[in-house]
Order: sequence, then structure tokens, then C-alpha cells
Amino acid sequence: MAKQTVAEQFVEVLVRAGVQRLYGVVGDSLNPVVDAVRRHRGIDWVQVRHEETAAFAAGAEAQIGGRLGACAGSCGPGNLHLINGLYDAHRSMAPVLALASHIPSSEIGTAYFQETHPEQLFRECSHYCELVSTAGQLPRVLQTAVQHAVGLGGVAVIALPGDVAAQPAPERASEHALVTRRPLVRPGESDLDALTRLVDAAGKVTLFCGSGTAGSHAEVMAFAERVKAPVGHALRGKEFIQYDNPYDVGMSGLLGYGAAYEAMHECDLLLLLGTDFPYNAFLPDDVRIAQVDVRAEHLGRRSRLDLAVWGDVGETLRCLTPLVKEKTNRRFLDGMLKKHSDALEGVVGAYTRKVEKHVPIHPEYVAAVLDEEAAEDAVFTVDTGMCNVWAARYLTPNGRRRVIGSFTHGSMANALPQAIGAQFLDRRRQVVSMSGDGGFSMLMGDFLTLVQYDLPVKVVLFDNSSLGLVELEMLVSGLPSFGTRYRNPDFAAVAEACGAFGVRVEKPKELRSALRAALKHRGPALVDVVTDPNALSIPPKITGEQVSGFALSMGRMVLEGGVGRMVQMARSNLRNIPRP
Repeated sequence: MAKQTVAEQFVEVLVRAGVQRLYGVVGDSLNPVVDAVRRHRGIDWVQVRHEETAAFAAGAEAQIGGRLGACAGSCGPGNLHLINGLYDAHRSMAPVLALASHIPSSEIGTAYFQETHPEQLFRECSHYCELVSTAGQLPRVLQTAVQHAVGLGGVAVIALPGDVAAQPAPERASEHALVTRRPLVRPGESDLDALTRLVDAAGKVTLFCGSGTAGSHAEVMAFAERVKAPVGHALRGKEFIQYDNPYDVGMSGLLGYGAAYEAMHECDLLLLLGTDFPYNAFLPDDVRIAQVDVRAEHLGRRSRLDLAVWGDVGETLRCLTPLVKEKTNRRFLDGMLKKHSDALEGVVGAYTRKVEKHVPIHPEYVAAVLDEEAAEDAVFTVDTGMCNVWAARYLTPNGRRRVIGSFTHGSMANALPQAIGAQFLDRRRQVVSMSGDGGFSMLMGDFLTLVQYDLPVKVVLFDNSSLGLVELEMLVSGLPSFGTRYRNPDFAAVAEACGAFGVRVEKPKELRSALRAALKHRGPALVDVVTDPNALSIPPKITGEQVSGFALSMGRMVLEGGVGRMVQMARSNLRNIPRP
């Protein structure tokens, strides 16, 4: 019986860690591992057109599936292409194992063809990054990499020379136990006592929730009811906290809407739950703040804290809710619900006024119709830019849908690659890529991956021939837009030339039927919607400097932003306010 090679050992450990796919592009230094994957029944090789796509896809699979994802790149340029997608996975806390194959071990340090130093290059976007120099290293180093990715939530990188991968593995190499699930973390009694005192002393409490509230919806709602707190959220917290939420006051931040900003600034105590919200300009500096997070390094790095609590949001609230005194005064909560409803009513007209006649099509209208037509358990992947705005304001969460994007790293071109990873995870689940024309065209080659594997991803392309959010940033700064316009092809015709379903929409009355046809189609599909390039968005709080910037650039432009079915949600919550 032939001895197991290092490459075969590498693949075997990945399979035991729960990895089902290895995304990448083949190359000489990677060949031993790719061949080992070919011969192993428990794992598939997914051939993409660009390694950046591989990393994005692995990160998406990790986020949606809740388990380790994996990607690989050949030596030098091959694995360098992984780096942007790995940055995104790392900052999204998605557990991903990346294989950066390397030049022949005897040539390292000689400026050999394609030589880089991956053990140095990937350090900033990983929890763990090590070079395997000998066959005897691999089992323990790989196990350590897996535990870092899963345990800390993020990326681990193994740099493996191709010649080492082809070597025989040591006999009787120890088979290590692998931990593939994270534990729950409960705060200490002293922290719970301190938090209880803060909550009891505050007359007005506001909750602001991030992605760390995943799986804790019931606990957040129970606590909000007990202390009569309005509940706002960051973009990454929307899918986990906004649905079935009678305390909802919207979202704060650059893409925000509603009364979340006011609720955070007018309370006595702001409780930050599982959020690493990066924009401290939207956080108050004159109210008491407590933060709960399972990542200790997140505590206090965005704002001054009166109390930092290390623990899972769900576990913390399960312990805390029975300890705090129930509040009976709803004045603050009801006032914020009224402000929220009024704020949404004021902007709803932007996408409801003559939208079925407006050409080019309002992008808000596209997002609203897509929200109505998409499946109740759909996965949406969202390009960075104005697609973030439309997703934040129009996609309706329900506890079953998922929405992911490059929300922390802010990379272009993420939506299509992430849709690939999400669709491989479950071919029967509807996956929709909300793509901007700039992001889509950047990694458009991987639309061919959808065709090659017959992945039924639906790409809804917001085609405004511009980098819309960049234009907005220029306008805010008082600069004329420059370098932001594209000359685009008929993307639907491109999709059909690739062998997929394609339809181009230029009139609003054609939109719904086109979306229905694409969503019904069994294979990959693209809907190229020509949208209004002048549709922009403004944050919920605007400074004088921003206003003057707009005035300098486009004084006559009216900036409005609709909010879709969130208006109906706010109205419903307002109707539920108890009357004396």
C-alpha cells in the first residue's frame, strides 16, 4: 500500500474539519493537493476564474453554513490574488482556511521565479499564518490553523511548498482531535451585577444591535420589553434583529434611516450588543454606554464605555433579564416609535411617486419589487456601494432570509463571488446577487463559473453606468464627479453569450415580469436593469459641511430615499402603542 503524501494528509484533515469544497485555480505548486482532492470522495475542487473569487466564495460559505470554508492559490501571483477576499472573510469573522502554495523549498530566499513570502504577506488578514518547511510539521500546524480559524473566527493561512506537499507523510502521524464549534461565553457575576445596576439606574435605555445578536432575537426582544427600550441596529445586525420587532427604530450610520440615531442620543443608557459599529461620529459622547461582546478586543474601541461586558449576547441577556427591575414607563419608547414612523413617512415618496413611468428606472423601485418577488428563505449577496443602500432599506428580514456583503471590509466585486459560495452550499435555496455594474464587471469572468457548474444564482444588476456611491462621496466633499462613469455593454446579451438566461429591463412596467422569469429559471440568470444614475442616498444626520458640499456640486438635485415595507412595519408598531 502506497504511503500517504503530505498533500493527502492535508486534504484528510480538511475533510475531518468539515470542509466540503476547496475553491481555487490550479497551478504547478498546487498540483499535489489538487490531485489529492480529485481522489478523495469527501471533498470537491471548485475551479473559479480568479482566486479573489475563491476567497470570497469560501468566506460566504463559512458565513451562511456556519462552518469552516477553504480556498487555495498557487505560488506567487496565484495566492496573492486571494488576499482581498481573505481580508473580507477575516474582518467578517468568517472561519476560512487558506492554502498558499509556495515555490520549491530549496529555492526559497533566492528570488526564484514567482517567489513571494506568503508567511509574511498574509499576517495582517489572518489569525495564524505559518510556513510548512518539512513533512513532519503538517499535522500539528494544520490542526493549529483550523483551531485558530474556528476558535477566533477569521482566517488562517498555511504556506506549503509544492515539493513538500508531494513528499511522503511520516508514518503513524498522530491524528489530532479537531474542535469545529465555538463555546458559549457567559459573563462573570460581578459584570452582571454592574450591568444590572446601570440598567436599573437609567430611566431611558436604548439597544443598538450588530451581527453578534445572531441567534439571540428572542433574548433581545424579551429584554427590550422588560426595560421598554427602543431597538436600533447596524447594517450587519439588520437580518438578525429587525424582523418581528415591535421596538424597532431603524438603522444608524451612513446608510441609516428612521429614529435609531435619535434613540441613541436621547437615552440615559446606550447598550451596544454584539456590534463593532465603526462610525464613532454616529455614537453619542454624552450618555452612559455599556457594551456586550464575545470578542473582548471589540470592547471600547469605538467609544468611551462606562462598562465593558465580555460574553455572548444571548447568554448575557438570559442571565441579565431576570435580574433587572421591570420598567413600566413607555414614554421614551413610544416617543421614539412615533419619531421613527414620522421619519419613514417623510421619505417614502421617493420610490412610490410615478415609479411605473420614470425612466431610467428608480433603483429603489427595483429593490422593492425584488424584495416582494424573492423567496422567503432567499440568500442575498450585496455589492458594496449603492447596492448596500438599497439592500439596507428595502430587503425585508424575516428570520429565514440571509443578507451578506463586504460590510466591514468594503470591497467592490464581492456579491457575485459570495453568491457562488452560498449557492454551492445549497443548490435548492434561492441565491440572489444584488450587483452594481462596477462591481460586477470587475470580476465578471466568474459569471462563467455559474455556467460551468450550472449554479442557479440570480444576478440582479443595477446598471447605472457609474460608481454611484463614489459620486455621492465627491458631492458631499464639494467636488464635481470625475472618473466615475462607465460605458457598459448589454449585460443581458453577455449573459446569453455565456450560456445563461439574460434579460434587459429599461422600462419599469417590464421589471416585475423579468424578475419573475429569472427567479423561476432553473439555471444561472442575469437581469440587467438600467437604473437612474442620479439616485443617491443621504444619511439620517447631515452636517452643515455636507449640505454645503451638495450645494456646490448639484444645488438643484433633490435627495430622497425610500424605505420600502419598513414604513408598513413602523406603522404597525405605532398602532400597537398602548393608549390611555
